[in-house]
Amino acid sequence: MRGLCPKCGAATLFAGPVRFADRCRACGLDFAGFNVGDGPAAFLTLGIGALIVILAVSVELAWEPPVLVHVLLWLPLTAGLVIGSLRVAKAWLLASEYRNAAGEGRRR
Repeated sequence: MRGLCPKCGAATLFAGPVRFADRCRACGLDFAGFNVGDGPAAFLTLGIGALIVILAVSVELAWEPPVLVHVLLWLPLTAGLVIGSLRVAKAWLLASEYRNAAGEGRRR
């Protein structure tokens, strides 16, 4: 959440709410060399989506609210949870790539 550089621990990982900086201002680690891609967003959407579906079905079976209640409740909750946890997921994946010295696949 604090956006710490995986190399030096300075809070320089993010340039925006969920956008990586080009490089660490403290140690110069190039963040552009890491390929985080859309993986965190896809996994969060699937995981949180499954949780929201379970909750929505439970609410429907228990109280049978109108469709508008579902729309007003579940859409903002889903968007908020995905966007809110995206920063953590992206930072975790970049730190994992750094720690494991991950790179592009190569044939030997």
